[in-house]
Amino acid sequence: MNYTDATDAPTLRDGAIKIHSASGFEGMRKAGRLAAECLDHLAPLVQPGVTTGALDDAARTFILDHGALPATLGYRGYKHSLCTSINHVVCHGIPGDKPLKDSDTLNIDVTVIVDGWHGDTSRMYAAGEPNRRAERLMGITYDALMLGIAAVKPGNTTGDIGHAIQKFAEGERCSVVEDFCGHGLGKLFHDSPNILHYGRPGQGEELREGMLFTIEPMINLGRAGVKVLSDGWTAVTRDRKLTAQFEHSLGVTKDGCEIFTASPTGLHRPYAA
Repeated sequence: MNYTDATDAPTLRDGAIKIHSASGFEGMRKAGRLAAECLDHLAPLVQPGVTTGALDDAARTFILDHGALPATLGYRGYKHSLCTSINHVVCHGIPGDKPLKDSDTLNIDVTVIVDGWHGDTSRMYAAGEPNRRAERLMGITYDALMLGIAAVKPGNTTGDIGHAIQKFAEGERCSVVEDFCGHGLGKLFHDSPNILHYGRPGQGEELREGMLFTIEPMINLGRAGVKVLSDGWTAVTRDRKLTAQFEHSLGVTKDGCEIFTASPTGLHRPYAA
């Protein structure tokens, strides 16, 4: 894998890993904060009887009112500002007019564009009170994300991230979805490298200061298998058991990493009162 100075790189995915300067980190801080603020804004709206379409409308209004753009709106023909994935939907659930039911769990995934920079994050919510299995799964998934983030520092590898996530999740008798991964980002929505949520220590790409990417594990209560529905977007667990996901955008620093999408009000886990 090649590494290249982001200021010299083309504005397209060319396979090289971009190394960003302080100005890139500043752009990502602004984009990441707004994405996190959007999820904070939606937290009190997630209630039984509310539709995911209404949440999508609220997010789009919030993003536009703050002078930003929803990255998914029009992306590859997608017509919404959020992905809303309920219960056994792994990712890329499409907002619609079906009301949430009491104890439904919901992943909301949002990406905003601020001055050309992409802030990408997702978080789990519950409509009403989640059942114990769902709450346990959401806790495991959040902890898996944070263990993956803890493995981020120069000299480590993408395999170290995946291994930390996989070892923990499987130790909790859950499975890691292998069909989707994290990704580089910045001026591009999806860039190199891919960040797998499984792997072996020391394998994969070397982490270097200045890299920007997401970590976004999807953890299932049942088997890891997923399938994509006929709409071309919605991915569900094959065994229809619950799934959960959390996602942060981050940058590699000289001695660790900086999370750009941390909730400014502490609502990283809004399902936990």
